[in-house]
Amino acid sequence: MDPITVAIDVGPLHGHRTGVGLAVDHLTTALRLRFDVALYPYVVSFRAATGETEHKLPIPAGLATRLWARGDRPRADRWFPGVDVVHGTNYVAPPSRLPTVVSVYDLWFLTNRGASSAAVNRAGAVLRRAVKRGAFVHASSHATAEAARDLLGTDRVEVVHLGPLPRPTGAFEDPGLGIDGRPFLLAIGTFERRKSRPTLVGAFGHLADRLADSVLVMAGAPGDDSARIAAAVEALPTQVRSRVICPGPVSDSAKGWLLKRSSVLVYPSLDEGFGFPILEAQAAGTPIVARRAGSIPEIGGDGVELVDGDDPAAYAAAIEHVVTSGIRRLTLLEAGLRNMKRFTWERTAAEMEALYRRAIEAAT
Repeated sequence: MDPITVAIDVGPLHGHRTGVGLAVDHLTTALRLRFDVALYPYVVSFRAATGETEHKLPIPAGLATRLWARGDRPRADRWFPGVDVVHGTNYVAPPSRLPTVVSVYDLWFLTNRGASSAAVNRAGAVLRRAVKRGAFVHASSHATAEAARDLLGTDRVEVVHLGPLPRPTGAFEDPGLGIDGRPFLLAIGTFERRKSRPTLVGAFGHLADRLADSVLVMAGAPGDDSARIAAAVEALPTQVRSRVICPGPVSDSAKGWLLKRSSVLVYPSLDEGFGFPILEAQAAGTPIVARRAGSIPEIGGDGVELVDGDDPAAYAAAIEHVVTSGIRRLTLLEAGLRNMKRFTWERTAAEMEALYRRAIEAAT
């Protein structure tokens, strides 16, 4: 087959690197290894310090999303010479007559507009307009695909799973949290409402006496739930509160150190489009307790202890069982190692290339 040229949004590679940024990083790396795909990386930003091969669209991101949320101007076709298909990797694709693919991960914000920022809600409006123009939706899980068909009213939805994040090379970096060999529970991710961290704080409050020497570590950048999390921690008894550590975002090496040494990764998210920390924990040999929500059962397979609902006491019981039962812990670890082998970036790139060609064919 003839090679195709893909205009791909690499904006998520700039600024704080979120899960979407990690996905775009590894996807573009895998696509560049293919002989049948050429990339035309673009960024919608005036402020980003772009690389030599990246192309800035001549419009600020804030203005672009405001305009694209209401109409189909300005179109991007003139900025994409020789391009066969456009891939908006982060919910947003510019208006274009070219075949278009838009990646979505979770769609929690579409059903929780009141809990989302104005910028996020504008991105949702841009997404809906792209779908109305006939864009194909790339969903990172079957759970997200089902939500996309329902919420976006389209059958042009394809599932392409992401791959795992590679383990850091070299020695892991002790983040210097003063844990001093004590057992600890771990949560990783931005302090956003969707992650439901107050539930975890409440569960730790239930567990504090039964796991008397344990610590709770919640690593991640500040977000829209930071105030509620701080209030939940403040509500704990003083001695328990002192055992909660929030170090902020950590390096990949420090994250590897935490995953390798934690007693359990706790993941009470209200929704997930993929959930990289699940596969990272399985690769590190760390058991997982998580909510039965979104893509979590799909991506984690049998290597996750699932909890229904948002009851801190239920999470406390599941965490205690996994931490104290050697048999259950070993079962989860073995299942996790088997499960993570299902995911590779090579497969992701091959399936994305097939989706690009499907979008091109549908437009002819």
